Amino acid sequence: MTMQANVPNPFQNVTKPSTIMPMMIIGGLFFIFGFITWLNGALIPFLQIVCDLTETQALLVAFSFYIAYTVMALPMSWILDKTGYKHAMVLGLVIIAVGCVLFIPAAYGQTFALFLFAQFVVGTGLTILQTASNPYIVKIGPEETAAVRISIMGLLNKGAGVIAPIVFTALVLGEFAGVSAQSIALLSEAERAVKVSDLSDGLVMPYLGMAVALLLLAGLLKVSALPELNLEDEAHSSSHGSVFKQPQLMLGVLALFLYVGVEVIAGDTIGLFGSQLGVVNATTLTSYTMAFMVLGYLMGLALIPRLINQSQALGASAILGVLLSVYVVFANPDSALISEMLWAWSGIASVPDPIAVIAILGFANALVWPAVWPLALAGLGNLTARGSALLIMGIAGGAILPLVYGFISENVGAQNAYWMLVPCYLFILYYALSGHKLRAKP
Repeated sequence: MTMQANVPNPFQNVTKPSTIMPMMIIGGLFFIFGFITWLNGALIPFLQIVCDLTETQALLVAFSFYIAYTVMALPMSWILDKTGYKHAMVLGLVIIAVGCVLFIPAAYGQTFALFLFAQFVVGTGLTILQTASNPYIVKIGPEETAAVRISIMGLLNKGAGVIAPIVFTALVLGEFAGVSAQSIALLSEAERAVKVSDLSDGLVMPYLGMAVALLLLAGLLKVSALPELNLEDEAHSSSHGSVFKQPQLMLGVLALFLYVGVEVIAGDTIGLFGSQLGVVNATTLTSYTMAFMVLGYLMGLALIPRLINQSQALGASAILGVLLSVYVVFANPDSALISEMLWAWSGIASVPDPIAVIAILGFANALVWPAVWPLALAGLGNLTARGSALLIMGIAGGAILPLVYGFISENVGAQNAYWMLVPCYLFILYYALSGHKLRAKP
């Protein structure tokens, strides 16, 4: 079947020689911050055990990480203006390495406050990486294939998210891989103290290794041939009024705030909930959510724009999110029928039905980020840079909404707390249907 003339080929010129090398370098960075970001899904239930935390306290791990995007976005954008994209990315890797080093004294002292500070430092480094790399991957090639490049980066990011919890469990937990909040609670106080100390010490070498690897990558990036962006030509385009008076942008920021919140809840609370249910190797459960996100990205690459456009993909994702969120609440935790039908036959461990549905939320979430960005930035002209900074600040949803989940969970139960996802997806649906079409009056 031949493609209609008015439907662009999304892969046309996506790998022309001038973009291959930059895409490989930036792709490597997307893999790195995907790996580090989705370590949180394993780190949260781990620190809940090591530091004896409530569910809300454990979710402060996500809060301290994602709040850095709000606190540090504007300072990092100033640094980006001063240093340029390449050197800003180098600086981001160095800052992340410093955060990894801080995990070592935190682990030896089992000091939760220092863990949170280390998370904030890592989040700060990722803030400048995100601020530099997202517009870079958009501008490094043809505008008509930007969505494809974003999706490819998303595949690398979420693919790293599949691997990270598994690597964490293998390297950090080692012989204690079957540990859970339930199993620790059954130990005597003396036995618990010994096991917690051994678990905490297991963090030291992996995080030291990560710090060394990040510093080496920073050095390689500094001497690489990554070209600097020249955006002077964009000065000719303009938009009307203040960036805060662009409704498609401001509603897009809120949509991203809610999206990142529900994405982090699906990725980071699955381990906590699984640990409560006594699931073996609960620290690996984030991998299930990330695997479904990868599947969603692949489907997006196949369908957009051949069969559906960005706003239609966003609307379908939101509807699926609503349905799955309701299903989580009513799913039977004593049944594993869903995972037995979908993947247990392949040898992958089955999980209780509510855990399986939370994992499938990754599929619903996959296309929201790449769909909201072009819809929110459409028509901004010379306000695009400031609009991008506001969208990056929307990542703060990953800091705040998981804490809201934790508070609700402690009061009405972990499973019932997933009701909070429904209004979030409903707003995303509104944005997909009509919110993104609004424009400022001249």
